[in-house]
Amino acid sequence: MSSIAASARVHPQALVEQGARIGPGSSVGPFAIIGPEVELGAGVEVRSHAIVTGRTSVGDETVIFPFAVVGEIPQDLKFDGEKTSLQIGVRNRIREHVTMNVGTEGGGGVTKVGDDCLFMAGSHVAHDCIIGDRVILVNNAALAGHCVIGDDAIIGGLSGVHQFVRIGEGAIIGAVTMVTADVIPHALVQGPRGVLDGLNLVGLKRRGVAREDITALRAALQMLKQGEGAFQDRARRLSEESESEYVQQIASFVLGHSDRGFLTP
Repeated sequence: MSSIAASARVHPQALVEQGARIGPGSSVGPFAIIGPEVELGAGVEVRSHAIVTGRTSVGDETVIFPFAVVGEIPQDLKFDGEKTSLQIGVRNRIREHVTMNVGTEGGGGVTKVGDDCLFMAGSHVAHDCIIGDRVILVNNAALAGHCVIGDDAIIGGLSGVHQFVRIGEGAIIGAVTMVTADVIPHALVQGPRGVLDGLNLVGLKRRGVAREDITALRAALQMLKQGEGAFQDRARRLSEESESEYVQQIASFVLGHSDRGFLTP
């Protein structure tokens, strides 16, 4: 039997399947469909014609706009109906025609979205992606399976991110860009075949990053570009020599596990 909080509002023309749980203050609009294993937190708004299905949990105050499809099975031919899930954090905005899929058994079983993200119309989050907080996917941007997107990253409109790619914290991907390798934190990537083209200076300044940290990041990028030794060797030296927490983020990212290699300066 469904569990619908007394303060929740469900339109009489919505379909809430048996087993769904609707939190206090939430609303479900006309012709929306809520599947039997869905859990909506407090103050969630599912607008008309949206579909939330699968083993999906939606955090407080998230808004799902018309014609979004959230929690459907992966677009993966290996998927065989295994019980996997989609976890969405709080205060997200999931706009029209966005699609988000549950995970796969081979990829850990969970697709996870952080807090305060914006998914603009037509964007796609594939199976087993892990998305941080305050991430923005601009219109029709698409993440393939198993991508990891750091906090405050922005993926430009009509851009595609290859499966297993990691995009570091605070990075920005320009519009109409194909990203096939990992992107270091705070980087700017643009061009039809994504090229590391500097730092996301606008994003750093908007976040109030100190001038000395921006200067340190500039120097770090220069070392990664022209320093001696292999790319990982240069990152290791950055880890040992720099006291900037932002440079340390880059060094840790490069020295971590990568399935795709890196976009290099």
